Amino acid sequence: MKIFETHAHYDDESFNEDRDHLITEMLGASGIIDSIVNIGASLKGCKDSLALAAKYDKVYAVIGIHPSDVEALTLNDIEWLGENAIKNPKVLAIGEIGLDYHYEKPSKSIQKKWFIEQIALAKKVNKPIVVHSREACQDTITIMKQEDAKSVGGIVHCYSYTKETAKDFLEMGFYFGIGGVITFKNAKKLVEAVEYIPMDKLLLETDSPYLAPEPNRGKRNDSTNIPFIAEKIAQIKGISTAQVIDKTNENARKVFHLIQ
Repeated sequence: MKIFETHAHYDDESFNEDRDHLITEMLGASGIIDSIVNIGASLKGCKDSLALAAKYDKVYAVIGIHPSDVEALTLNDIEWLGENAIKNPKVLAIGEIGLDYHYEKPSKSIQKKWFIEQIALAKKVNKPIVVHSREACQDTITIMKQEDAKSVGGIVHCYSYTKETAKDFLEMGFYFGIGGVITFKNAKKLVEAVEYIPMDKLLLETDSPYLAPEPNRGKRNDSTNIPFIAEKIAQIKGISTAQVIDKTNENARKVFHLIQ
């Protein structure tokens, strides 16, 4: 059974030497991947994501500016994102956007400003959002509620908070991207969250080239590692890996409006 990869960065320079070969193999007749959503994080990353979506039938793009890259962002850039989101049917969402307080810069106020702007953009172009939230749980939830992110919906990517926090995102109708971290030995909090989150709100993702699952932790990640994630979720949920893949594929098509 082929798998829907909801979050990868194949524009990353770590794929420069084998990008085309890898994507062609994964999406080929003998590959295990059905579709790939390539996620923009910088303006260059967004342009590269659009190029990948144009090149490959089963690669889609999500365009938006990651909180770590918003320092030099302008309203003209937001306008460019909006134009491409409207005119290009392969742009599925606005992202990844959000808050990342792990580093001191950009400042929290700048990150919040552009998170709000990009939620507004998603509402304007009627696309879901892909949310990045790191060490910024309460501010993320507060902004999403204040700005009515529920009206567009979307994904909390690489979910890393508690099962209690998951309730807030579930109340807004959001899906949860689960990646390689679920296989780590120290992922007790995430395992508890995945136990709690209903199957119809879970998605498979790798965040390639980052966060490779066990047994490949520390290596460059790619979408061929998704079965390790699906197997772990199946173990947590007490169902088969095939059931996890089938349901998460359905969820992916729903959140990205690929099925009505």
